[in-house]
Amino acid sequence: MAHIESVLDPDAQQVAGQALQHTLVDLIDLSLVTKQAHWTVTGPRFRTLHQQLDEVVDTTRRHADTVAERAATIGVAPDGRAAAVAARSTIPQWAPGWERDELVLEHFIDAYTKLIAGLRERITAVANADPVTQDLLIAVTADLEKQLWEFQAEQQQ
Repeated sequence: MAHIESVLDPDAQQVAGQALQHTLVDLIDLSLVTKQAHWTVTGPRFRTLHQQLDEVVDTTRRHADTVAERAATIGVAPDGRAAAVAARSTIPQWAPGWERDELVLEHFIDAYTKLIAGLRERITAVANADPVTQDLLIAVTADLEKQLWEFQAEQQQ
């Protein structure tokens, strides 16, 4: 079995690895849920949300790749398999079928609020273990907070 040496001590590696893995599955699931919403949103805000949701997918996929590569860098094999995502994601799931635009906004505001709260907990948890991982999680959180703000602003129409 292959092994990647970590620059971190084993305890720090475990703390950072768990934070990264949890973030990875949430980001992968958010991209999947978002793409489903992108395909099934209806209503007067369809075009705006359709485009906005594609931006979310791009952002989450980019961050998921960075998070997975950080895990690998510290010697933790990232697990982005469907089974791992299904078993561990904390993202609220999307119902099958068509969904009105106002409910899409509510869903994503709720999902982002929960995801950001979890990320902020992980940021605190890794502060002493691995400041590099902490910086990465801070950057992810900043982008997601911006997208939350955009969903909230869209809801104000």
